[in-house]
Amino acid sequence: MIKETRIATILPYKENYTVSKAQAAAIWVNDFFKYSKYKKNNFIFGNTDTKDYLTKNYINVELNKKTSKFSSTTNEYCDNFIKISNEYNFDIIEIHNRPLVFNYLKSKINKKFILYFHNDPMSMKGSKSLSERISLINNVDKIIFVSKWVQNRFFNGIDKKLIDKTEVVYPSIHKESKLLKKNKNIIFVGKLNESKGYDIYRDAIIKILNEFKDWKAYSIGDESRKRPHINHIRHTEVGFLKHKNVLNFLNKSEIAVVPSRWEEPFGRTALESSSRACATIISNKGGLPETTDHCIILKRLSSFELYNEIKNLILNSKTRRKIQIGGYNNVKHITENNSKYIDDIREKLIHNFNLNFIRNKLRIVNIYNAGQKLNHRLYNISIGKKFTNGFIRNGHDVLEISDRDFIKQNRSLSFQNINSKFQEYLIETIKNYNPDLFIFGHTKNIATDTLKNIKLSNRNIVISQWNEDPVMPSLDYSKNNIQNISLYSNIVDHNFITTHPSIIANQKIKIKNLHFFFVPVDKNIECYDVFKLNPKMDLFYAMSHGVNRAILKEGKTDERINFLDRLIKKLDNINCDFYGFKNKEPIWGNQFYQSLVNSKMGLNLSRGLPTKYYSSNRIASLMGNGLLTFIDKKTQIDDFFNKNEIVLYDNINDLSKKIKFYKNNPKSRKKIAYLGKKKYFKLFNELRTTKYIIDKSLGKSVELY
Repeated sequence: MIKETRIATILPYKENYTVSKAQAAAIWVNDFFKYSKYKKNNFIFGNTDTKDYLTKNYINVELNKKTSKFSSTTNEYCDNFIKISNEYNFDIIEIHNRPLVFNYLKSKINKKFILYFHNDPMSMKGSKSLSERISLINNVDKIIFVSKWVQNRFFNGIDKKLIDKTEVVYPSIHKESKLLKKNKNIIFVGKLNESKGYDIYRDAIIKILNEFKDWKAYSIGDESRKRPHINHIRHTEVGFLKHKNVLNFLNKSEIAVVPSRWEEPFGRTALESSSRACATIISNKGGLPETTDHCIILKRLSSFELYNEIKNLILNSKTRRKIQIGGYNNVKHITENNSKYIDDIREKLIHNFNLNFIRNKLRIVNIYNAGQKLNHRLYNISIGKKFTNGFIRNGHDVLEISDRDFIKQNRSLSFQNINSKFQEYLIETIKNYNPDLFIFGHTKNIATDTLKNIKLSNRNIVISQWNEDPVMPSLDYSKNNIQNISLYSNIVDHNFITTHPSIIANQKIKIKNLHFFFVPVDKNIECYDVFKLNPKMDLFYAMSHGVNRAILKEGKTDERINFLDRLIKKLDNINCDFYGFKNKEPIWGNQFYQSLVNSKMGLNLSRGLPTKYYSSNRIASLMGNGLLTFIDKKTQIDDFFNKNEIVLYDNINDLSKKIKFYKNNPKSRKKIAYLGKKKYFKLFNELRTTKYIIDKSLGKSVELY
């Protein structure tokens, strides 16, 4: 299962991603988003009070407007972003124009980062000093600059060998489909201040308007501080316009001027003016010369020089037309092209494929109680061990972790909190091994935060849990067991239980992706054919007071004890070999097998009331080793096995009659035991069961039987 790349794009919190107030960085993000192949999973973050968002994928990060002067708005912005983003599990985080935001998030989140510079890095907090820029180049996965000029400023004093970790992607424009009729307008777009050369424009345009009576001039923009003013009857100060309206203005204008004193990082106005067939005049500042190859570059930045160039364009219509058509036909930076370029950069950061899936061989981490501390006496009933065998025999690689053994072995070796040590061990192991599937069963030793951390660090990992214990409402123990399942059920991708999922659903318990599996058999574990032997005992039954407890618990009883007490009274002349009953201690490991193969038949009696498909783990040992097996009809096991493969009983009287019958009819007993084992190994062997679990975990539509 390959997960789609998710991208978070973070704007400066003062940058409005809105139709009415969008400026350079917001326009950049909006333009490239429209053509990106990642647009379905690219979410844009910012802060604004206005609701006319440019696109539907925008998420507003709320800020406390009463933040103390001693607190950092940047940190608050980052912290609030982290809270929102946790549910998205982003693969790439893109940060526009804020090195400090990168530094903060990098310390909190383990993701791929792209940092965009729209301005001079040497004038920005977090990148002013040489050491700050060296730190950025070493820690950011990719840095993108809006012009070569900005890139050169970043590398001032830095070895250019590191330039391969950066790219230049220019602000771009969508090419206009047709030329519109032009009016005799001269346009200035930008902040109306001296750094933008507005005073130069003022002095030149007044002379032009006085000389050429049929021309008009417009200023689009605003400035709240002290600034130059143009007083002329044919000049109009339009104010701030929506970006779309600015482009419409340029479409109908003959000449545009960008006489900036400021070292423009790029100069979007020049690009837009030229692409809209305006004869464009620019200064030779910053990245302005990189905007278009069809413009006039002022040799000297003065009002007299600007006046002469405008006058020349007015008087020489052929020159003016040549520049206009050149800019229109040869737009230097096309949005669609550069959007693909950015997507290529993203794709190289996140390889959206998994080599293990390509070769159809997975890496699997399998966590279960291997029972080292119990001297491996549970090997024959260990589902976790059967899973490992099945995974490997299906061609996958498996890394086993026994959580309880790890904790026991390390408890006396470390002063560190052993639980914390185990979480660190898991996280680092997952990072090193990079598994495709992480599966665990019957543990509460994994912290939920650890699972979340694993998902954040490994984008393609699938996590599943399994549980073999009962979940029926008739059993008090089941309440605790359901709580154990629910602890992880909403974090993991899939949940597997040995009871039909309807039993949980009927209890009004909601667990997502809940699947049934039957206790598997393994050819190397269930390896006996009792139906070929001559056992001395008639009926075998084994129970315990918990698999981790080797002996009986004094005074403990349950409904199984009562059932067996009544059953024995009805079984005259039947040699019963029962364990965990009548002060006869439970048996384990090889001793379990020595007793099991010495009985002709086995009783599969489970805790609680008989429930759909639930069975004690021991059913695999009984049927898998060729004993004739009895089970309550209400378990509905006849959905899998027919009367020629297993013996179903209605009640205790029916059971006792059938036990006596099959003792006296060895031919029928052996045939049913043989066919039962054959069917069990056909339906629920370790290969088939683990393939089913993998397929379900990977989201495939498959059935177990």
